[in-house]
Amino acid sequence: MMAKATTVSGQNPEVSEGVTWQPGSADDQRPGSRPLRADAVKNRARILEAAEDVFATEGVSVPIDVVAERAGLGVGTLYRHFPTKEALYEAIVATRLDLLLDTIRTLGGADDAGEALFSFLREFAGHASAKKDLFEALLSAGIDIKSQCTEKVDEIKGQIDQLRRRAVASGVVRSDVSADEMVGLVLGACQTVGHAGFEDATLQRMVQIVCDGLRAPVTQPRSS
Repeated sequence: MMAKATTVSGQNPEVSEGVTWQPGSADDQRPGSRPLRADAVKNRARILEAAEDVFATEGVSVPIDVVAERAGLGVGTLYRHFPTKEALYEAIVATRLDLLLDTIRTLGGADDAGEALFSFLREFAGHASAKKDLFEALLSAGIDIKSQCTEKVDEIKGQIDQLRRRAVASGVVRSDVSADEMVGLVLGACQTVGHAGFEDATLQRMVQIVCDGLRAPVTQPRSS
Protein backbone atom coordinates (compact mmCIF):
# COMPACT_ATOMS: atom_id res chain seq x y z
CA MET A 1 0.00 0.00 0.00
CA MET A 2 1.41 3.36 -1.05
CA ALA A 3 1.99 5.93 1.66
CA LYS A 4 -0.02 9.10 1.36
CA ALA A 5 2.11 12.14 0.57
CA THR A 6 2.12 14.77 3.28
CA THR A 7 3.05 18.45 3.27
CA VAL A 8 5.44 19.51 5.99
CA SER A 9 5.22 23.10 7.18
CA GLY A 10 8.02 25.23 5.76
CA GLN A 11 8.69 22.91 2.85
CA ASN A 12 7.80 23.37 -0.80
CA PRO A 13 4.46 21.58 -1.40
CA GLU A 14 5.26 21.26 -5.11
CA VAL A 15 8.10 18.79 -4.64
CA SER A 16 8.21 15.09 -3.86
CA GLU A 17 9.43 13.53 -0.64
CA GLY A 18 13.03 12.40 -0.34
CA VAL A 19 15.64 15.14 -0.56
CA THR A 20 15.76 18.50 1.16
CA TRP A 21 14.61 21.37 -1.03
CA GLN A 22 17.04 24.26 -1.06
CA PRO A 23 15.40 27.60 -1.86
CA GLY A 24 17.20 30.40 -3.64
CA SER A 25 18.47 28.39 -6.57
CA ALA A 26 17.52 29.22 -10.15
CA ASP A 27 17.31 25.54 -10.91
CA ASP A 28 15.07 23.46 -8.65
CA GLN A 29 15.79 20.34 -10.72
CA ARG A 30 19.55 20.13 -10.24
CA PRO A 31 21.16 16.88 -9.01
CA GLY A 32 20.70 16.47 -5.29
CA SER A 33 17.60 18.64 -5.08
CA ARG A 34 14.13 17.30 -4.42
CA PRO A 35 12.52 16.35 -7.77
CA LEU A 36 9.60 18.51 -8.83
CA ARG A 37 6.18 16.97 -9.31
CA ALA A 38 4.72 17.07 -12.81
CA ASP A 39 2.37 19.94 -12.01
CA ALA A 40 5.20 21.91 -10.43
CA VAL A 41 7.33 21.43 -13.56
CA LYS A 42 4.48 22.88 -15.60
CA ASN A 43 4.09 25.78 -13.18
CA ARG A 44 7.80 26.55 -13.38
CA ALA A 45 7.67 26.57 -17.18
CA ARG A 46 4.61 28.84 -17.12
CA ILE A 47 6.37 31.28 -14.81
CA LEU A 48 9.48 31.43 -16.99
CA GLU A 49 7.45 31.92 -20.16
CA ALA A 50 5.39 34.68 -18.55
CA ALA A 51 8.48 36.36 -17.08
CA GLU A 52 10.25 36.39 -20.45
CA ASP A 53 7.25 38.05 -22.05
CA VAL A 54 6.66 40.57 -19.26
CA PHE A 55 10.31 41.58 -18.86
CA ALA A 56 10.77 41.94 -22.63
CA THR A 57 7.71 44.15 -23.09
CA GLU A 58 7.48 46.04 -19.79
CA GLY A 59 11.03 45.97 -18.42
CA VAL A 60 12.56 44.12 -15.50
CA SER A 61 11.33 46.67 -12.92
CA VAL A 62 7.76 45.43 -13.30
CA PRO A 63 6.29 44.07 -10.02
CA ILE A 64 6.60 40.32 -9.62
CA ASP A 65 2.83 40.14 -9.12
CA VAL A 66 2.41 40.97 -12.81
CA VAL A 67 4.49 37.92 -13.77
CA ALA A 68 2.41 35.67 -11.52
CA GLU A 69 -0.81 37.06 -12.95
CA ARG A 70 0.41 36.58 -16.52
CA ALA A 71 1.31 32.98 -15.67
CA GLY A 72 -2.13 32.43 -14.15
CA LEU A 73 -0.63 31.46 -10.79
CA GLY A 74 -0.51 32.83 -7.29
CA VAL A 75 2.42 34.91 -6.09
CA GLY A 76 3.15 32.26 -3.46
CA THR A 77 3.64 29.63 -6.17
CA LEU A 78 6.06 31.92 -7.99
CA TYR A 79 8.09 32.56 -4.86
CA ARG A 80 8.27 28.85 -4.07
CA HIS A 81 10.13 28.39 -7.35
CA PHE A 82 12.02 31.69 -7.38
CA PRO A 83 12.43 33.25 -3.91
CA THR A 84 14.01 36.40 -5.38
CA LYS A 85 13.71 38.34 -8.60
CA GLU A 86 17.40 37.71 -9.22
CA ALA A 87 16.77 33.96 -9.09
CA LEU A 88 14.10 34.41 -11.73
CA TYR A 89 16.45 36.44 -13.94
CA GLU A 90 19.13 33.78 -13.66
CA ALA A 91 16.67 30.97 -14.42
CA ILE A 92 15.50 32.74 -17.58
CA VAL A 93 19.03 33.09 -18.89
CA ALA A 94 20.00 29.57 -17.80
CA THR A 95 16.98 28.11 -19.61
CA ARG A 96 17.90 29.89 -22.84
CA LEU A 97 21.50 28.70 -22.56
CA ASP A 98 20.38 25.13 -21.84
CA LEU A 99 18.40 25.12 -25.08
CA LEU A 100 21.50 26.19 -26.99
CA LEU A 101 23.60 23.59 -25.19
CA ASP A 102 21.15 20.83 -26.07
CA THR A 103 21.31 21.91 -29.71
CA ILE A 104 25.08 22.09 -29.97
CA ARG A 105 25.61 18.82 -28.08
CA THR A 106 23.34 17.09 -30.56
CA LEU A 107 25.09 18.67 -33.53
CA GLY A 108 28.50 17.83 -32.07
CA GLY A 109 28.12 14.20 -33.12
CA ALA A 110 27.05 14.94 -36.70
CA ASP A 111 29.12 13.43 -39.51
CA ASP A 112 29.17 16.68 -41.51
CA ALA A 113 31.02 19.02 -39.15
CA GLY A 114 30.72 21.99 -41.47
CA GLU A 115 26.96 21.78 -41.83
CA ALA A 116 26.66 21.13 -38.07
CA LEU A 117 28.52 24.37 -37.37
CA PHE A 118 26.40 26.35 -39.83
CA SER A 119 23.20 24.83 -38.43
CA PHE A 120 24.14 25.92 -34.94
CA LEU A 121 24.98 29.45 -36.06
CA ARG A 122 21.55 29.69 -37.70
CA GLU A 123 19.88 28.33 -34.57
CA PHE A 124 21.89 30.69 -32.38
CA ALA A 125 20.82 33.64 -34.53
CA GLY A 126 17.19 32.63 -34.18
CA HIS A 127 17.44 32.52 -30.38
CA ALA A 128 19.33 35.81 -30.15
CA SER A 129 16.90 37.60 -32.45
CA ALA A 130 13.73 36.22 -30.87
CA LYS A 131 14.84 37.15 -27.36
CA LYS A 132 16.61 40.42 -28.23
CA ASP A 133 14.18 42.60 -26.24
CA LEU A 134 14.43 40.29 -23.25
CA PHE A 135 18.23 40.27 -23.18
CA GLU A 136 18.38 44.04 -23.68
CA ALA A 137 15.99 44.50 -20.75
CA LEU A 138 18.17 42.33 -18.53
CA LEU A 139 21.35 44.11 -19.61
CA SER A 140 19.80 47.55 -19.09
CA ALA A 141 18.98 46.52 -15.52
CA GLY A 142 22.61 45.61 -14.90
CA ILE A 143 22.11 41.85 -15.14
CA ASP A 144 25.44 40.43 -16.31
CA ILE A 145 24.37 37.37 -18.29
CA LYS A 146 27.90 35.99 -18.64
CA SER A 147 28.77 36.19 -14.94
CA GLN A 148 25.38 34.74 -13.93
CA CYS A 149 25.92 31.60 -16.00
CA THR A 150 29.67 31.44 -16.52
CA GLU A 151 29.91 27.65 -16.76
CA LYS A 152 27.15 27.37 -19.37
CA VAL A 153 28.56 30.23 -21.44
CA ASP A 154 32.04 28.70 -21.31
CA GLU A 155 30.68 25.29 -22.32
CA ILE A 156 28.84 26.78 -25.29
CA LYS A 157 32.02 28.55 -26.38
CA GLY A 158 33.99 25.32 -26.01
CA GLN A 159 31.42 23.32 -27.98
CA ILE A 160 31.41 25.92 -30.78
CA ASP A 161 35.19 25.79 -30.96
CA GLN A 162 35.12 21.99 -31.14
CA LEU A 163 32.68 22.19 -34.05
CA ARG A 164 34.90 24.81 -35.67
CA ARG A 165 38.02 22.67 -35.29
CA ARG A 166 36.28 19.63 -36.79
CA ALA A 167 34.96 21.70 -39.67
CA VAL A 168 38.41 23.15 -40.33
CA ALA A 169 40.00 19.69 -40.20
CA SER A 170 37.48 18.44 -42.75
CA GLY A 171 38.40 21.26 -45.10
CA VAL A 172 34.94 22.84 -45.05
CA VAL A 173 35.64 25.96 -42.95
CA ARG A 174 38.50 28.43 -43.19
CA SER A 175 41.05 28.22 -40.40
CA ASP A 176 41.67 31.94 -39.84
CA VAL A 177 38.39 32.75 -38.05
CA SER A 178 37.96 32.04 -34.33
CA ALA A 179 34.82 30.82 -32.62
CA ASP A 180 34.43 34.20 -30.88
CA GLU A 181 34.65 35.96 -34.24
CA MET A 182 31.99 33.66 -35.70
CA VAL A 183 29.63 34.41 -32.83
CA GLY A 184 30.41 38.12 -33.14
CA LEU A 185 29.51 38.10 -36.84
CA VAL A 186 26.18 36.40 -36.14
CA LEU A 187 25.35 38.77 -33.27
CA GLY A 188 26.24 41.70 -35.51
CA ALA A 189 23.73 40.47 -38.07
CA CYS A 190 21.10 40.11 -35.32
CA GLN A 191 21.65 43.66 -34.10
CA THR A 192 21.52 45.07 -37.61
CA VAL A 193 18.26 43.30 -38.39
CA GLY A 194 16.73 44.27 -35.04
CA HIS A 195 17.58 47.96 -35.29
CA ALA A 196 16.55 48.21 -38.95
CA GLY A 197 13.27 46.40 -38.35
CA PHE A 198 13.90 43.75 -40.99
CA GLU A 199 11.96 40.49 -41.08
CA ASP A 200 13.28 37.13 -39.85
CA ALA A 201 13.90 36.01 -43.43
CA THR A 202 16.40 38.85 -43.79
CA LEU A 203 18.26 37.70 -40.70
CA GLN A 204 18.54 34.14 -41.99
CA ARG A 205 19.80 35.45 -45.32
CA MET A 206 22.46 37.53 -43.55
CA VAL A 207 23.50 34.57 -41.41
CA GLN A 208 23.74 32.45 -44.56
CA ILE A 209 26.04 35.09 -46.06
CA VAL A 210 28.18 34.85 -42.91
CA CYS A 211 28.28 31.06 -43.24
CA ASP A 212 29.24 31.31 -46.91
CA GLY A 213 32.07 33.65 -45.93
CA LEU A 214 33.31 31.11 -43.41
CA ARG A 215 33.63 28.36 -45.98
CA ALA A 216 37.13 27.35 -47.01
CA PRO A 217 38.02 28.52 -50.53
CA VAL A 218 37.69 25.85 -53.18
CA THR A 219 41.01 24.99 -54.77
CA GLN A 220 40.71 25.37 -58.50
CA PRO A 221 42.44 22.67 -60.57
CA ARG A 222 45.35 23.91 -62.60
CA SER A 223 44.78 24.09 -66.34
CA SER A 224 47.18 22.07 -68.45
